[in-house]
Amino acid sequence: MATSSDLPPLNRQFVAHFGEMGSKWGINRTVGQIYALIFLSERALNADEIAEMLEFSRSNVSMGLKELQAWRLVHLRHHAGDRREYFEAPKDVWEIFRVLAEERRRREIEPTLSMLRNALLESPTSDAERHAQARMREMHDLIDRLMKWFDDVQRLAPETAMQLMGMGATVTKVLTLKDRLTGGASKKSKSPAGED
Repeated sequence: MATSSDLPPLNRQFVAHFGEMGSKWGINRTVGQIYALIFLSERALNADEIAEMLEFSRSNVSMGLKELQAWRLVHLRHHAGDRREYFEAPKDVWEIFRVLAEERRRREIEPTLSMLRNALLESPTSDAERHAQARMREMHDLIDRLMKWFDDVQRLAPETAMQLMGMGATVTKVLTLKDRLTGGASKKSKSPAGED
């Protein structure tokens, strides 16, 4: 069986970094390291191999794998004649990003949008509530627009999405030029706050 000392230094560095970043992304260190190991592996790994390579307890690995499966970030595989379960990460990094973004949206963004929609249906009873509701509407509209944009990007082929991301500064220049030609920027600066 392989152990952590068998991991190449570059792999160890990546696994350690993912563990550290895990807590910042809302997952624990163990889960981050397990995912990094699976992501880098040339073949599917079983729980015993993961536990040996990372020097984790088998129970920690099992819990981590369950969490990664709940996030849909690992695929379960079986090998003929072997009753153990093997795990691998999707090969396409765009697919990993897409799944991670969808899960974060489902767990974090959609509940916030739902709360904001409900709050906007309430009838304000004071100036403070009217002000709060106006601020909530701004937040709702921004998140809603971002989610619609995200849905549009999700429908693009990965190659097209990568091209779009690479065009950041170019798109900004085109929009600035459009505003100059149409006077869009000056119209917006003259309109009162809250009006489009």
